Amino acid sequence: MPNHTRLLAKRPVSAVSLGCMSISHGYGEKSSSKHSEIFLNKALDLGYTMLDTAAVYGHGHNESMIGEFISQRRSEFFLASKCGFGQKPDSEPNINGRPEYIRATCEASLQRLQTDHIDLYYLHRRDFNVPIEDSIGALADLQCEGKIGAVGVSEICAADLHRAHAEHPISAIQSEYSLWTRNAEIEVLKASQEIGAAYVAFSPLARGFLTNKLHDTSELAEHDLRYSMPRFNTDNYPANLSLLPAYVRLAQRQGCTPAQLALAWVLAQGDNIIAIPGTKDLAHLEENIGANELVLDAEIISKLNDLINQHTVHGARYSDKSQGTVTTEQFSPTD
Repeated sequence: MPNHTRLLAKRPVSAVSLGCMSISHGYGEKSSSKHSEIFLNKALDLGYTMLDTAAVYGHGHNESMIGEFISQRRSEFFLASKCGFGQKPDSEPNINGRPEYIRATCEASLQRLQTDHIDLYYLHRRDFNVPIEDSIGALADLQCEGKIGAVGVSEICAADLHRAHAEHPISAIQSEYSLWTRNAEIEVLKASQEIGAAYVAFSPLARGFLTNKLHDTSELAEHDLRYSMPRFNTDNYPANLSLLPAYVRLAQRQGCTPAQLALAWVLAQGDNIIAIPGTKDLAHLEENIGANELVLDAEIISKLNDLINQHTVHGARYSDKSQGTVTTEQFSPTD
């Protein structure tokens, strides 16, 4: 039977929940206020019960949209946000895990979100100049004060996850996970299960690749972050596109869209996994949550695993610069 909910910080949320970044950040222009209002309310109406945002998305714009347009529906959704990135406009994000910065970021987020409580607050990136125990300790203090409900971490390796958890219980780890990004399978997915944390999978649609709707990267918006990602460059993307025809046939066999197939595969990898696809398209919003209804049989899962994996995908998931900001395990050339 379909499993429509998963536990996050001991609370049930929709297995397919919503990554809100696309509204404000990363994939072109910010959504208009009117569209954001319609979009966020539609998400709640469709049954998305966890919304994931961050202070850095649109330099606070993302949180402000949530606060402005759905704060009156606060009881209807589990709210997750993140800290640890600088927010100065017109500059590159600055990783900052100092306790005083984490506290200041949280206070500003609470104001933008028009709430007195964030249900789950993540350390967005580890600051290599600050012991992770100090950063997690600051989050623990915010939890004791009632400003946040639970502590999470993002884009760290299993060893760092265990260090963080030893300082204070970690309720969730967020990192990329999809058919074409399997790094979680090296160690950190197992580690999340060992400590009883949810694994929140961002980019479960492979940044749009697995929707079968992006065939020409020249159509991307001017400031789309995918231009900096090796898998989308002119050397690698044509080879990756060659994987799609067989993939689409599997979706047709399952009786679902390619996007729904990708999301159902992610959810099938563990009962502690929550998928947070991002979009600002209303049709995609409705399509994605339909994956809650899917159950994949073992043969379909096996064929998907054979078709798209770390051996068949061309290019690294991040540039060298971006990879330097995370500690998530990487596959060796022989894996």
